[in-house]
Amino acid sequence: MYNLVSKKHIGYFLGAVLALSFGAIALMGVHPVAAQDSDSALTADELFGGSTGDSFAASAGLGDANLVDSIASIIRIALGFLGVIAVVIILLGGFKWMTAGGNDEKVKGAKKLIFSGIIGLVIVIAAYAIASFVIDSIISATSDSSSSSSSE
Repeated sequence: MYNLVSKKHIGYFLGAVLALSFGAIALMGVHPVAAQDSDSALTADELFGGSTGDSFAASAGLGDANLVDSIASIIRIALGFLGVIAVVIILLGGFKWMTAGGNDEKVKGAKKLIFSGIIGLVIVIAAYAIASFVIDSIISATSDSSSSSSSE
């Protein structure tokens, strides 16, 4: 017998309710903050506790690094971690091969593991090369446009 109330159907229903409620808010065009009186709106002093944005960022522990550099470092760390995982998979395949004891099925599984690790390592290296190229292109494009606009 077909179960009408399953987790999938509950998820669909809740998703539809959520989408309809956001759609209704968007169609009404009423923003909760905009609906308040202008007298009750928070000022910049109230938002940041009487300090400027820079002093607030410093006291909150936020860095002053460039956004592109921060994103580039996150991508490099993630790809480095994935590269380490690929190398560990290759080493695990080599360990399984060495401990197979001549069993052809275990050797075949170890070869498959080594091959999968090598393919993963190639993908990670290609992703690193592509990400480095794109990040360097973005940095050169944004630095050229900002220097040419400031010189005019």
